[in-house]
Amino acid sequence: CTDKEDPKKGKEKRGTSKEVCGYPLSIFFIVVNEFCERFSYYGMRAVLVLYFKYFLRWDDDLATSIYHTFVALCYLTPILGAIVADSWLGKFKTIIYLSIVYAIGQVAMAVSAIHDITDTDRDGTPDNMTFHVVLSMVGLFLIALGTGGIKPCVAAFGGDQFSDHQDRQRRTFFSVFYLCINGGSLLSTIITPILRAQDCGIHSQQKCYSLAFGVPAALMLVALVVFIVGSGMYYKAEPQGNIMLDVCKCIGFAIKNRYRHRSNQYPKRQHWMDWAEEKYDKLLIAQIKMVLKVLFLYIPLPMFWTLFDQKGSRWTLQATTMNGYFGSLVIQPDQMQTVNPILILTLVPIMDSVIYPLINKCGLNFTPLKRMTVGMLLAAIAFVCAALVQIEIDKTLPTFPSTSQSQLKLLNMGSETVTIKMPGNDPLNLTAAQASNEYFTFEAGQINISVGHPEVRNTISLAKGQRQTLLIPLTITDEWLMTDDITSKPQEGNNAIRFVNGMKTAVNVSIPAANFGLIEPFSYSNYSLIKNGKVTFTLWSGSQSCEYSTDFGFGSSYTFFIPSTLVFGPNCQESITAAEDIKPNSVHMALQIPQYFFITAGEVMFSVTGLEFSYSQAPSNMKAVLQAGWLFTVAIGNFIVLIVAELAKLPKQWAEYVLFASLLVAVCFIFSIMAYFYTYIDPAEIEAQFKKNVNEDDEDNKHKLQKTEVEMNKRDSIKCHDEDDKDKQTKM
Repeated sequence: CTDKEDPKKGKEKRGTSKEVCGYPLSIFFIVVNEFCERFSYYGMRAVLVLYFKYFLRWDDDLATSIYHTFVALCYLTPILGAIVADSWLGKFKTIIYLSIVYAIGQVAMAVSAIHDITDTDRDGTPDNMTFHVVLSMVGLFLIALGTGGIKPCVAAFGGDQFSDHQDRQRRTFFSVFYLCINGGSLLSTIITPILRAQDCGIHSQQKCYSLAFGVPAALMLVALVVFIVGSGMYYKAEPQGNIMLDVCKCIGFAIKNRYRHRSNQYPKRQHWMDWAEEKYDKLLIAQIKMVLKVLFLYIPLPMFWTLFDQKGSRWTLQATTMNGYFGSLVIQPDQMQTVNPILILTLVPIMDSVIYPLINKCGLNFTPLKRMTVGMLLAAIAFVCAALVQIEIDKTLPTFPSTSQSQLKLLNMGSETVTIKMPGNDPLNLTAAQASNEYFTFEAGQINISVGHPEVRNTISLAKGQRQTLLIPLTITDEWLMTDDITSKPQEGNNAIRFVNGMKTAVNVSIPAANFGLIEPFSYSNYSLIKNGKVTFTLWSGSQSCEYSTDFGFGSSYTFFIPSTLVFGPNCQESITAAEDIKPNSVHMALQIPQYFFITAGEVMFSVTGLEFSYSQAPSNMKAVLQAGWLFTVAIGNFIVLIVAELAKLPKQWAEYVLFASLLVAVCFIFSIMAYFYTYIDPAEIEAQFKKNVNEDDEDNKHKLQKTEVEMNKRDSIKCHDEDDKDKQTKM
């Protein structure tokens, strides 16, 4: 280890960082900071839409809209962060101050997810939801300000730590830096959904969103501390001014000057930016023209991001209605997002080393803009796949009654088969201790039902828009009981379970996670939500008990019937019958893999190529301007999502997927036309020509100045001679 000497930067500005194997030790702190910060951001974002839906109790459209508003802000604030860092505070102070804001936001999110804070009646549901909504919105705003503000600063600050002779080490640093971004994203989208799926709480056990947000908050605090610890080792460049501000001022002056000279008496100029020549350098104007040419191509691009970022909202919500069993492994809905970073790490080298070279060998000129067009088409295909998956899911969803309908299921609590007659239906033979397979739908508010031989007839009042079960007693002349059934899929993949007691004695039913309480004879329990997997119920009455075990999938509802013939002991497993009120999710999450594949392939061809294209077409001092424009397209794309989600209001989700795919295909067609007429340029060559012209003008001016000076000297000399002659003549 040796002290880092950097003549370029001067001793008064360099840090005290050592060099290890040619690398500044200070970059270790920057790399660790970036890994922790990306883990914090993507971990929080992975569970965010489920937090909105299941904790804050928002519907799918509102949850999607707020999610994309947050993502849009995260891509708008980098512009603000870059201006602050380059113009006033410098990169180091900007990272420190905004990281503090960032950490406060993460802590606020973790606190907002603690349900016990306002759960005064201890039923597991917050009683003051306004507190949780306000705190979470404040937290998200601070996070958007923090993560966006430091985004353009950290990578550039790391690059500042290297000297001119460390180009190879600098390139390696950026490779490791972006590896940390993908590593933090991948690990967090695996870990935080697992934390969310745990049960936690002081008074009642609920899904642990506070832990899922708390761990990212802790990682952000670690990132801040690690970055501060390395403070004495950093090279901290002074703010040099922001090129984006100069560009905006120049464009503003050109527009203002053109407006002042809008009458016909002023001669037209070749380009409207030429109206800035009175105040700004011609080279700067030429550079802005190159940037505007690329920014014009950016106009259709937000539509791609409109589709791409829905993998964290709509697609995650879609996964909640699917089967997450992968053999013995259970995948949470929000964990499906890990498919994206895994595929990125796989597809990027395959594209660069296999696909693109093969296309070139076929003699096809696969230009960057053509790649971006294909990437947009792949994203549209991904949404067609999502629509097909949604259609399969819709086939498995139960048909719930409309507001003018009622649905009825029948359960025979007796020990003999009975025949049941209902209006508009064929006679139904219902065996002992069994329920009807399906619900019967009725439009009338009251129906007449007859049971058995001889027939016992009763008039049943049905609730509009509800599902109910008619419990036919052991003795059909006794009172008939009606239950209220659930009319929606259980949320978060849970299973809604209840018990009906057909015995003459009270029965108590419990499991470690829930207690159904004491069920009176010929009565029923309330629903309890139970997680997927094998569950063992303990039934007891007095000193007698037995255990009943069964396996649950995702999103089902069952009514378990305890018959009058039940004998407590090891054989009670065979006596209890189950009525499936809502079928479990049967469409497997693996069907989402094709849509993730196409959207990721589209990302590789669109996003990676787009950044490369923007970099190659931008002037040397305006790479950051185009980067800001690129991030702005991401923000606009997320705003489009919430506009469509709020305005379209399509009744079927698959129709919304098809709508987005169609819009992207239309935009892709427009972009292909714009790309066809685009002419690729070499900014370095254009800048060199301008500099050459400037130098030639300077030489001409220099020669003119020298010629003028010579002529002035001659005139002065002649003048002096004339004066001498006059003096001489006078003397003579």
